[in-house]
Amino acid sequence: MRVLVTGGAGFIGSHLTDAFLARGDEVIVVDDLSTGRAGRLDDPAWLHKLSITDAVSLGEIVRGTRPDLICHLAAHIDVRTSVDAPAQDAQVNVVGTVNVLEAARAAGARVLFGSSGGILYGRNAPIPSREDVLPLPESPVGIAKYCAEHYIGLYNRLHGTRHSILRLANVYGPRQDPAGDAGVIPIFCGYVLAGNDPPLYGDGSQTRDYVYVGDAVSAFLAAADAGRPGTWNIGTGVEVSVLDIVAIIGEVAGHPIAIRPGEPRAGELLRSSLAVDRVARDLDWQARMPLAGGIGKVYRWIEAGAPDRAAC
Repeated sequence: MRVLVTGGAGFIGSHLTDAFLARGDEVIVVDDLSTGRAGRLDDPAWLHKLSITDAVSLGEIVRGTRPDLICHLAAHIDVRTSVDAPAQDAQVNVVGTVNVLEAARAAGARVLFGSSGGILYGRNAPIPSREDVLPLPESPVGIAKYCAEHYIGLYNRLHGTRHSILRLANVYGPRQDPAGDAGVIPIFCGYVLAGNDPPLYGDGSQTRDYVYVGDAVSAFLAAADAGRPGTWNIGTGVEVSVLDIVAIIGEVAGHPIAIRPGEPRAGELLRSSLAVDRVARDLDWQARMPLAGGIGKVYRWIEAGAPDRAAC
């Protein structure tokens, strides 16, 4: 199979690229390298430095390479950035997704869209949140992702495509930038390894559903092989607080971790966890990495210098 991965030089995308290559698929990567890094990619992957907001160039690449499948992971993901610049966020997450869908339609490719389940459902959603709960996002990036999902549903109805949506929980693992804007686990591990106290936004009681990147990748492979349309939560179904994360990092580091409480951030949910029974039924998928084991892998990866080509 020939696969094109948008955002393929990013944290999740580069691991997904490796997984497709490892099973013998041909992979083309489209990434503007604004946050992605070419060093994360293995040599057999074809890299095109390009933003998905450039519809003409994207269409030319897709027509020229004729992928069977497009895994769409290129996105703006930071809640704070989306609050500060919602139009820029929508340009990438909404218009960029439409560009991907149009390019896919011209080439006859199926699309797997990496949405953001952790920020989609809103403050009043039942915990864990099921796919049939009406999303009421609390941030511009959540609204943009939900809008992109509607475009995918529209294309399936209008053009008879078989695109699918994977609503990802908080994905973590090696290659996630410890100096980035998102990803509490590598950021806190980086602080601890540097001998500093991690800063909190709020009191640390906020909960999230943390899924290891290797498990997220296996969900994409399962959805790719299933060939059917659908919307699936990809998570563990378990709420974990920020204070729980701090405690586990302390266990890995071998000493207790002090924290610095601060002000909550606009647009951040207090609780989030995803119900995963639908994906278990439809795709025979479940997360397998224990949280402590995954955090240990992240901690040791940063301790080793955070190499770009770290395996998951």
